[in-house]
Amino acid sequence: MSGFRRGIRLGVDVGKARVGVARCDPDGLLAVPVETVPRGDASVSRIAELAGEYDAMEVLVGLPISLSGNETSSTADARDFAAELAAALTVPVRLVDERLSTVSANAMLRDNGRSQKSSRRIVDQVAAVVLLQQAIDVEKSTGNPAGMPL
Repeated sequence: MSGFRRGIRLGVDVGKARVGVARCDPDGLLAVPVETVPRGDASVSRIAELAGEYDAMEVLVGLPISLSGNETSSTADARDFAAELAAALTVPVRLVDERLSTVSANAMLRDNGRSQKSSRRIVDQVAAVVLLQQAIDVEKSTGNPAGMPL
């Protein structure tokens, strides 16, 4: 853990209808779901509130890039959301590649016997957990923060 910066981080998975939020403990041992925020005018302010409540040192926003590495309309949407979030926060916001987080989240939920329909409300939170855990693991293995600063 030589290069790991201690502190709580929030992971944010931006969707068209919902935004999943996860957090980790200060030592980055475990990412856990926090809540699913409905997408709308109040979503940025709610995530800013959560960042304050958890005393987050940074917020990691998933950047959905296609498997081929190209940007999509969802990529632009996530960038715009992250920029709004950065303007509302006093802590850094980083964009992290989340190519497979929603796919992984759906697979995990399916493996645990949940149908896609019954999982809809929590899949965004689980995707946020997956992207946050991946970012923590990258920082722990490389000593460098995951993603790109905004």
